[in-house]
Order: sequence, then structure tokens, then C-alpha cells
Amino acid sequence: MFDTFTLEQVTVGEVTLRIRHGGRGSPLLLLHGHPRTHTTWHRVAPLLARHHTVICPDLRGYGESTVVPTTPDHAPYSKRAMAADMLALMRHLGHEQFAVAGHDRGSYVAFRLALDHPDAVTALTVMDSVPIGEALARCDARFAEAWYHWFFFAQPETPERVINADPDAWYAAPHNSPEAMGASNFADFHHAIHNPRTVYAMLEDYRAGLSVDRTHDDADRATGRRVACPTQVLWSTKDDLEYLYGDVLDVWRPWTTALQGGPIPSAHHMAEEAPTEVADALTTFLASVASTPRNP
Repeated sequence: MFDTFTLEQVTVGEVTLRIRHGGRGSPLLLLHGHPRTHTTWHRVAPLLARHHTVICPDLRGYGESTVVPTTPDHAPYSKRAMAADMLALMRHLGHEQFAVAGHDRGSYVAFRLALDHPDAVTALTVMDSVPIGEALARCDARFAEAWYHWFFFAQPETPERVINADPDAWYAAPHNSPEAMGASNFADFHHAIHNPRTVYAMLEDYRAGLSVDRTHDDADRATGRRVACPTQVLWSTKDDLEYLYGDVLDVWRPWTTALQGGPIPSAHHMAEEAPTEVADALTTFLASVASTPRNP
């Protein structure tokens, strides 16, 4: 995986992040989702590295990045804390301004990074998500049935006991296999889900989602705060965003100032299942952003 990319550990504040980076050109930060690690990008990153310097970290608590102790409000696993990690990482690597793309849980970090640090983020791509506050405000029986894991993962202690009793059974699915993911990517994922500390951290990510992250989103909604940079939204045709929300772009419109996007013919893990389509969508979007002068 990741031919010509550099693998290293970078300490930023209270965490050490495992990252891979490579390529040449304008910087692009790629953020994975649950229960993946940065290796989920192994089919996309080399394509993007033809035009960009691509940085793929494990989020805090995921993969081989630091698992930090939590607090009663779960703030150490808030998307604001994770976004601050990413800003510090990019500055450590010498990138004061950069584009960011995130999938699944990583999309919430990317979104928070763009909201909290508008001077740093030049372009935002979110994949297979709507804002956490939006999802919870719109929650109905269909959402609760399809995304029940949000509420199960937020419970104390029980999810850890269930998942750690048999991680392979919990995460068993056709798309979670060496054939679908690629052997090395699967091995990294498999190692992560068998580490009880990583499982704990991944669950804390969800607990933060239903508490402190929702508070942050709701506060931004109340003040009308929006993403200042151009935003692209991508969603999988075989996932359920259209089923739940109809017009996905319409959900994002109040949160953005310049919005575009569309569907990717794929199931949920689009970076693994439709890497060429994802890379093409990102490359085209970022080229259009680069050709448009930013407002002073």
C-alpha cells in the first residue's frame, strides 16, 4: 500500500498520530471514518498524489494514534478536539492552508475543522454524512432503525463488553473482508478492532457525538455560522442518505456558502469500493477551487 508514501508518528499536543503522506502539489488532508484507519484511503491516495501532497492520519484513538482518557462530557473525543489535532498536524508539516476531505466520522472532523479554522481550510469535502446536529434534529423512526448504533454506542460500558467479546462477529459484513478492502487494509482494520483500547476510543467518538458535538453544532446553527470555503458533498448511491433525507445537498445548504456535490456509485465505503470515482470527484472539485480566487 501507499507506494512512495512516508509512514511516521507525529506528536501534536497530547496525542501522537500515525500518518502517511506523499505526493506533490497543494496539500490535501484525508480523514477516515469508523471503524477504519487511515489505510482506507490506500486506493485513492496514490491517485490524488499526482496533483496534491496527500496526508492521511489515524484520528485520535483510532488505528495506532493515541488513546486519551475521557471526561464526563466526552470532550477529549469531540470533533473540535480532533479538528485541533489535524490543524496542529498540518502546521507541523508546514501547511498553513490546505483542503480537507472526510468520510463518515472523519467528515464530522473535517466539517468542524472548516468551521472552527476558516483561515486554514481552503476547501471541504464531506462524504456520506450530514452534520451531527442536523441528523439528531431530524431523527425519526427510520433513522433510529437504520442508525441504531449511534444510540447503542453512546451507552456506558455495555458496547465495549459486546464488541470486545467477539469483534469479528460484530464487524462481520461483506465489505469488511480482505477481498473487498485489500489484504493490507483489512489487516490494519482487523488489528484495530481487536484492541480494546481502540474500541473504547471509537465508542467515545460516538458518545461525544450525542453530547458535546451536538452542543457545538446547535450553537453554530443558532448563530447562523457557515463553512466559509467551497464545500463538496458526496454520498453513496447504495447507502441510505437519500432514503433518510431526500435532497442531501438541501440539508447541507444552510451550513455552507458555496455548495456542490452529488452521488458516487458505491456502497458506504466509497474510498475502497469506488476509488477512481472518488479521486476524480476530489481532483475536479479542488481544481475548480484553485482556479477561483478567494475573497480577500
